[in-house]
Amino acid sequence: MDPLYLFVFFGLVSPGPNVILLTASGARFGFRATLPHVAGVALGVGIIAGLAGLGVGALLAEWPVVRGALGLAAAGWIVYMAARLWRSEPAGAARADDARPWGVTQAILFQWVNPKVWAIAMAAASGYGAGLTPLDEAQRLAIAFSALNLLVCLFWSYAGSLLALLLSNAGAWRIFARVMATGLGASAVMVFL
Repeated sequence: MDPLYLFVFFGLVSPGPNVILLTASGARFGFRATLPHVAGVALGVGIIAGLAGLGVGALLAEWPVVRGALGLAAAGWIVYMAARLWRSEPAGAARADDARPWGVTQAILFQWVNPKVWAIAMAAASGYGAGLTPLDEAQRLAIAFSALNLLVCLFWSYAGSLLALLLSNAGAWRIFARVMATGLGASAVMVFL
């Protein structure tokens, strides 16, 4: 078995921004309603991995100012999402403008500022290459990341939907949302590591 798959699986299944957001969405909106978010994460992660396979990570390393600006934008967006999660209410009590899970496009776009995905994709591209042409390597990474992350996302979304049974009152939801928001906010620090 190619060691790339184990590396990618363990890198993506561990808690990070996607795991936190998908678990919270599953708990708040249910498994079925979170499926577009799942699909967007799986696609977006594959795109980032493919770009890493083409050498985009190496280009970013050559331009520290661009990397720093992207890092600040990523940290800001993650902290913003954490603040929204902190203030969220259970789906039944949520305000109408705030009561829907992410769609495919929003989840794909989030991957561009997800430091964990970039870190894993760049490590996989530099440490688990198969000696293929850049295009073939990019395709190999994109497929591995998307396929494995689809399984990871389905698991965490379903786990979140099962947690909904325990989060039926506002107090329990508030504790859950604040723990998840704290984890998400802490993940913004990963941008600078």
